[in-house]
Amino acid sequence: MLARFAIRALFAALGLWLSARFVPGVHVRGVETLIIAAVLLGLVNAFVRPVVIILTLPLTIVTLGLFLLVVNALMIMLVSFFLHGFEVHGLVAGILAAIVTGVTSWIGHMLIRDNRY
Repeated sequence: MLARFAIRALFAALGLWLSARFVPGVHVRGVETLIIAAVLLGLVNAFVRPVVIILTLPLTIVTLGLFLLVVNALMIMLVSFFLHGFEVHGLVAGILAAIVTGVTSWIGHMLIRDNRY
């Protein structure tokens, strides 16, 4: 279980690195900061995001799920608020970073998924 979390964190780190390279308004100050940001994002997504999703469920339904992009952006921005050296300037940068990180994490999940289901 810890190994799966570590692999997911590495793909999240890759997504955050790609975001820092290609999304204006996203900056990461070093590899250490990138790894810490990925781990913190995993923890925020595990504990904070489900609560936010439940609280914003009516808005998510009305927008046909598009509000989840805003929720994901807010989770990335929350990590940037707590972690010095990882900066996200603005909601648009957060949404674009959420898209890049989400696609990267999805590709990583498809590469490492197991067939236990």
